Amino acid sequence: MIGIVWFKRDLRLEDHAALHAAAHGPVLPLYVVEPDYWRGADASWRQWAFTRGAVADLATRLPLVVRRGDAVAVLEALRARHGQVTLYSHEETGNLWTYARDRRVAAWARAQGVAWHQFPQHGVWRGMRDRDRWSGFQARLMQAVPIPVPALCFAEEPLGLLPDSPFPWAEDGVIRPQPAGRAAALGLLDGFLAGRGADYRRGMSSPLTAGRVCSRLSPHLALGTLSMREALARAGQGGAIPATATASLISRLHWHCHFIQKLESEPALECRAMHPLMETARRPTAPDDPLLAAWDEGRTGLPFLDACMLSLRATGWLNFRMRAMVMAVASYHLGLDWQAAGQVLARYFTDYEPGIHWPQVQMQSGATGINIPRIYNPVKQGLDQDPEGRFIARWLPELAALPPALRHTPWKAGGPAPVIDPAAAAREAKARLTAIRRDPQFEPLARAVYQRHGSRARSFRQDDPQPPPARQMTLQI
Repeated sequence: MIGIVWFKRDLRLEDHAALHAAAHGPVLPLYVVEPDYWRGADASWRQWAFTRGAVADLATRLPLVVRRGDAVAVLEALRARHGQVTLYSHEETGNLWTYARDRRVAAWARAQGVAWHQFPQHGVWRGMRDRDRWSGFQARLMQAVPIPVPALCFAEEPLGLLPDSPFPWAEDGVIRPQPAGRAAALGLLDGFLAGRGADYRRGMSSPLTAGRVCSRLSPHLALGTLSMREALARAGQGGAIPATATASLISRLHWHCHFIQKLESEPALECRAMHPLMETARRPTAPDDPLLAAWDEGRTGLPFLDACMLSLRATGWLNFRMRAMVMAVASYHLGLDWQAAGQVLARYFTDYEPGIHWPQVQMQSGATGINIPRIYNPVKQGLDQDPEGRFIARWLPELAALPPALRHTPWKAGGPAPVIDPAAAAREAKARLTAIRRDPQFEPLARAVYQRHGSRARSFRQDDPQPPPARQMTLQI
């Protein structure tokens, strides 16, 4: 019997439970390019380019069968060709599209009598009923020894070619794409531990330094060219950087799994607020909303915010604190619906990981009810993280001639006013939020959200990866 190993967001041979389980017989390694997925509102050319590079790299390491089309149709064609088959894969915590696709695959497998064996990916527990037990599950899974590459024999099947693009358009403007593939992932991790991450804790907050001192592993973890368990095992060995920097990296890898577990437990978080009252209070944003376009295109007139958005559009990456700021300003100051703004950011992030992205989008927009609201002041954040305005000058060169302080507030030098008054917009946002949170049902509903999704390592309303001093800093408006 042939074992079809369906590669999805696990593009590696090492520490691959599905591949290891199938290795007792002939293996047919499969990757399916699904055009309908790539037509989604959260997909982009830059994500495809990174995915294509990772798939192409994987294809140099084993005879990968590449097919284009609907996954059910592809699997049925292989079953018809080879007779009795068994399907192996990792569990995927993706967006609602992949969730629906996996349900269709499960229905096909049942109808055809095909056994489908799925294995946990990262530290995520499918079917978890008690969040109190999640930390123990995650620790046991992540502390296990990474699975070695098994000896394999392969079923014969025409390999096919990886298409150039499933899109009808060309590149999307990214000018500094991250290299894809296994070697790139290992090089980033080793380089971080060898010295690049020495200033990680201090340098991760500013966009001036974060690109250099952060691990930059996020797209590789999102597509599984490196497993979470491998990253933790290597980080646990230490390196030339301070132990505090290594500990910070390990902590953030833990939070990676924590957030993905939220979407695994409640897939509708992509489109529905965690807290019922925050869902009721949502105000839809039209696709052609002028404030959405100004924020998206870096034209709000708030230079530090605009520089962050222009940098993200050009590079596909932004450090965590700035991701939080651009999302918070979109939701609070500009009054945009978190899903509309979240879809824009999803397309720009090369490292788009739905399980992290949508819970974080909700956290930064105040939709969870279990986090201290962060109404960032985009001017103050710029003065804190880019005091000389160098980042602003890089992405808004028309402001480079201004003195450093005025680069943050060019309207004080006679330039055009921003699309909103940040102080007034923050006051209005606080008033809206306060009115909702005064509802007598808010607190009990928030505690129910915490019971389902909150970290047991933190107290109620502190379900985030930042230490308390950083949280307090972001509350200043």
